[in-house]
This record gives sequence, structure tokens and C-alpha cells, in this order.
Amino acid sequence: MTSVPIRDGTLHVEVRGRGPVLLLVHGFPLDHTMWRGQLDALATSHTVVAPDLRGFGRSSAVTGLLTMGQIADDLAELLDALDMPDPVWFCGLSMGGYVAWQFWLRHTAKLAGLILCDTRAAADSVEVARGRQLMAQQVVVTGSSLLLPAMSDRLFAPQTKADQPDLVATVEQVILKTSPESIAAAQRGMAERPDMQSQLPQVNVPTLALCGQYDVITPPAEMQDMVARMSRARYVEIADAGHMAPFEQPDAVNQCLREFLAQG
Repeated sequence: MTSVPIRDGTLHVEVRGRGPVLLLVHGFPLDHTMWRGQLDALATSHTVVAPDLRGFGRSSAVTGLLTMGQIADDLAELLDALDMPDPVWFCGLSMGGYVAWQFWLRHTAKLAGLILCDTRAAADSVEVARGRQLMAQQVVVTGSSLLLPAMSDRLFAPQTKADQPDLVATVEQVILKTSPESIAAAQRGMAERPDMQSQLPQVNVPTLALCGQYDVITPPAEMQDMVARMSRARYVEIADAGHMAPFEQPDAVNQCLREFLAQG
């Protein structure tokens, strides 16, 4: 990995391959290793850029509030620092999808298209936002292990939990290594992110939406409704996957990505 200075810290990033740039943006509270099934597979046709977001993995620590817009600006600065040519393909999972909307708003000229994995356009409900704020308070006191009971159960499809316990264990270890302060800062940022549903008809770049068949966090029906409001989007459901579709079913996801990117 490479350590890249940005305006007030550093981002660690893995870069592989040659060709058009594919930016892989991980979900909460993970790091770039969730894309291990995509890094080599897609580097045969693209320059794959997989950073640890601010506060996660080996990137600079963060406290207080980490907004989706701040992360989007970090990524734009990272791409410039790496001298990556515009435009890029932005692929984000869950929180990475929330960042994708802000990247589209703030850095449109850098964007070739969107790949939205297991994510949503809607803002949090009052109840969910309140829950995030509460978790932000508690995790700093209790530690990152606070997340494990709920997240391990909701991130994966039943088949993944039964047949691939090593995948579940790998993700749990990443969560445990994530700073409680970073978890809290990102939770606060997600709680206040804007609702993007009214802007969906204005998203005029090619968009692929992928959703795990058994995703209980951003269910297929919700993502299908999101895609129906977009003029250049298509939806693909990934069989036998939950919220972590690219990690659970990398071959199926990679095939979808190759087909989509080839058309672009």
C-alpha cells in the first residue's frame, strides 16, 4: 500500500493494474480489504484504486464528525495526488454509496459512472439517526466490540454464515481493529447525511446498482425503487449474498462489473 498525503492527514491506498480508473470505496466500519475479491480480478482491465477512508484501516485518525462530503473531498484529493486521469468509475458499498452521491454532487467532472452496492439514497429516519448518535456515544466508552453482535448478524446472507465462517471472522477482526472514535465520527456523519431521493432523476451518468438477495440493511425492493427513479441505471440482484455482496460472492459481482464497465 501507498501512504498519500492529503490536506490534513494521509490516506493509505492500494493501486493495481492499468487502464481506466475504478475507485473502490468500502463500507462502514471496514477498510479496503473488503474488496480483496475485486482487486486482482479487475486490475486486468482497469487501474483499481482501493483506499482506506479517513479514520479506517491505516489512514489518518478522525474524531468528532466525519461527513460524507468530507470523505468525497478526500477521495477527489487522493485521485489528484495519485495523478489519476479523469473521469473515474466510482464503486461504493453501503456508506461508500452515501459517499458516491456526494462525489457526484461535488466532483461531477471527475465521474464517468457509478456502481452502487447494497446502499440507499434515502436519509436516515429520525429513529435511525437517533440510534446512530446513541451508538456514537456508547462506542467511545465501550469499544469497537459493541458493533459485533448486531453487525455480524446483519451483514451476511444465511448461506455465507453457514458455509463461509472465515469470511465472517475476517470482517469481525477488521471491525475490532477500527478506532472507536472513527466509528463514532462516521456514525454522526451518516446520521446527518442529506436525502438524495429527489435528485435521483438528475443523476445522468451510467449507473449499476447491485444488491444481495438477502440484504436486510438495504433490501432489494428499496434498491429497485431507487433505480426506477434514475434514467441511466440498471439493477442486478446477487444470489446468495447479503449486505456484503462483493465480499460474499466476488465472482458474480466481478462478472457484473466487467460487463458494465465494458459498455462504458
